[in-house]
Amino acid sequence: MKHILAPTLRLAAAVITASISLFASNAPAASTNGPAPSFSYSAPTDTNNPAYEMWRQDYGPTHDARMKWWRAARFGMFIHWGVYSVPAGVWDGTNVTRSGAEWIMNRGRISMADYEKLPAQFDPEKFNAKEWVAIAKNAGMKYIVITAKHHDGFAMFHSKASSFNIYDATPFKRDPLKELADACAKGGIKLGFYYSQAQDWNHPGGAASGGHWDPQQDGDMDQFIANVDIPQIKELFSNYGKVAVIWWDTPIGMTPERAEKLLPLLKMQPDIISNNRLDSKKITGDFGTPENKIPTNSLATDWETCMTMNRTWGFRSYDHEWKSTGTLIRNLVDIASKGGNFLLNVGPTSEGLIPGPSVERLKEMGDWMKVNGKAIYGTAKSPLKTQPSWGRVTQKGNTLYLHVFDWPADGRLVVPGLKNKIAKAHLLKPNFLGWHKRLVTENDADGVTISLPKAAPDKISSTIVLKLIGALEID
Repeated sequence: MKHILAPTLRLAAAVITASISLFASNAPAASTNGPAPSFSYSAPTDTNNPAYEMWRQDYGPTHDARMKWWRAARFGMFIHWGVYSVPAGVWDGTNVTRSGAEWIMNRGRISMADYEKLPAQFDPEKFNAKEWVAIAKNAGMKYIVITAKHHDGFAMFHSKASSFNIYDATPFKRDPLKELADACAKGGIKLGFYYSQAQDWNHPGGAASGGHWDPQQDGDMDQFIANVDIPQIKELFSNYGKVAVIWWDTPIGMTPERAEKLLPLLKMQPDIISNNRLDSKKITGDFGTPENKIPTNSLATDWETCMTMNRTWGFRSYDHEWKSTGTLIRNLVDIASKGGNFLLNVGPTSEGLIPGPSVERLKEMGDWMKVNGKAIYGTAKSPLKTQPSWGRVTQKGNTLYLHVFDWPADGRLVVPGLKNKIAKAHLLKPNFLGWHKRLVTENDADGVTISLPKAAPDKISSTIVLKLIGALEID
């Protein structure tokens, strides 16, 4: 992959005409917390457009190879952790609720001088990288993306480019990203870094949503990129082993020319993949990023839904509106059935602990994945023309996995439009004898009907394995 943005200027005119949102009318509504709502365009998909050939030539030859593990993984952990976990959504006794806890400096219009007092209170002695990796791994997650630097400009690693970091500015005096990188390498989990390349409220010249509110923030953005972004990204790409993902965010003020200064750094990690939030034109990136929303239908390019478990990304002490385990599992199934990945967020506390409700839900998701994971990992989107009323479908070769949310009361499940004869049908469930009882199927004008037992094996989502005879045939 050629990561230098030299072709960007010649691409721009052609791409502007091609950059139609893949969400169309399903575009996510504006969000006030966490990463900004994303424009889903990742690469031109119209092969008749000259921009497509330019993209393929300049960025595309190794795209599929780099994306192979990611497409198979389907499920990852997002970690929003920073010095904002100290106030935990509260400033001067007031709950700052208009956004996620990680936005408290912006929404509370806190001065740089006041915000810079927080690191002295940040000493996450209970942080244990091995425990975090174990929680992700036991949940069935295959990769982790953690906030190396969020919009508040505080680096969660030992950075020589700025002393505003967890090693130099806190009593903790450790580099949690190094510890996490080591734990991920030992645990077989891929590691990625979130990095706020444009918004930075604590370094002069960094952008700010709504504009600067403290004169100390004023400065030259190009100098900020040269003095903070470039050296810190070099540190991330040099000191933490293999980096699987770089997750940019909120490209306020990031012109293609400014993005061009960062893209060459990706050559330091040749296999890295990046999201589509680097530059304001959204003409770079390997995957789209719908936020807290699942598209109604599958998208033409690679995509990943990032989602909170409650209502905030960073830890907020008074946010107890947790999604149920059932909702999270069905979200995972829904996303996989549309060819996407699910990046599910946790917001650790200032002590370095992942909140109990998150741990509980992840354990329950892991229990479900131990039985049903083969119907998620490495699968392709549903081949059916429409989503079935009873649930969702994933596919792997000539095998369909039927994820049944609503178990039919009459014991008959119809796969609409399917014309194949069925070699074998069985439930995916724990079976210590190592065999599966066959289910009776019949072909009719409506598709394939499967006769099911009276009770669902799983109240949230039960999986039926349908092995087809011959190539897939859908009416």
